Amino acid sequence: MSLTPESINEALKAVIDPNTGKDLVSTRCIRNISIAGGKVSFEVELGYPAQTQHAVIRDMVCAAVAALPGVARVDAHVTSKIVAHAVQQGVKLLPGVKNIIAVASGKGGVGKSTTAANLALALAAEGARVGILDADIYGPSQPQMLGIGDQRPQSLDGKSMEPLEAHGLQTMSIGFLVDVETPMVWRGPMATQALTQLLRETNWKDLDYLIVDMPPGTGDIQLTLSQNVPLTGAVIVTTPQDIALLDARKGIKMFEKVGVPIVGVIENMSIHICSNCGHEEPIFGTGGGARLCSDYNIPFLGALPLDLKIRQETDAGAPTVVSDPDSRIAGVYREIARKVAVRVAEKAKDMTHKFPNIVIKNT
Repeated sequence: MSLTPESINEALKAVIDPNTGKDLVSTRCIRNISIAGGKVSFEVELGYPAQTQHAVIRDMVCAAVAALPGVARVDAHVTSKIVAHAVQQGVKLLPGVKNIIAVASGKGGVGKSTTAANLALALAAEGARVGILDADIYGPSQPQMLGIGDQRPQSLDGKSMEPLEAHGLQTMSIGFLVDVETPMVWRGPMATQALTQLLRETNWKDLDYLIVDMPPGTGDIQLTLSQNVPLTGAVIVTTPQDIALLDARKGIKMFEKVGVPIVGVIENMSIHICSNCGHEEPIFGTGGGARLCSDYNIPFLGALPLDLKIRQETDAGAPTVVSDPDSRIAGVYREIARKVAVRVAEKAKDMTHKFPNIVIKNT
């Protein structure tokens, strides 16, 4: 039997992407199959960042093709290509940003900002260009968490701001513009306007993902953001506790009403790990996040422990994903980040840039 692109594709149908659970052929990831004698080369183009998984996937596809009769050598190149995906109807994409993901919670105190920071860093660790917008006008925390609270953004043209950079992330926050002890005693419309300016007047530079650390709750600011910001999807952070789950349900309903799809739910503080003996105890209950996902038929992205190191590393300005990248917890964050990116990649692509513009001229 001679080698053909069809026989190569047939062999690759047996290779299941460990991140999507689907074969690489049906998801149209195989590109540029070339056959020269017994040498076979091709590309695997993933629609999501998975730099730490490229070697594993390359080994899988090479083994599948190498098993074919007549194959002497296999060269496979694994890459990731992230494109813009559809947002709410009638909302235009933000210049310089392909996908915006809101990280939200129905209530405060569930570790949403810590999760948002580590999620952004985990996406960057997988090879994506990532930014994070601290949307909590009244209680900005990202400057402290990312270790750049003493810096101020610059304006090169007097009209827009350059994002600050920390651990490879582009970032913007009201916390960069005011003193750390100055309370923002603004009413809702003022806070919303300030946040809109932070979002639209920052020169984001070719981002694959912009993570928006949303303020807690489902009030005027959250609703306005959900309606006017081009959101690809929303991630809900909760704890297993029944009180937190009640408010998380409200957050899910808010996004559903404005047409923003829920990417999934992250259960934070799912289990407490003793720093002395390592004993694990579910002090906030068990299974709450999974039950929430079951009730609304949305994905459960993963569970994170209540661990002293997470708090210490974040307070020190170097969240777990960058301060201890080889730890089990950092691995969980990266796994969750890949799940988020896969869910986004499965959405419809944004095609507005291909639509023609009608220009009327006097001739």
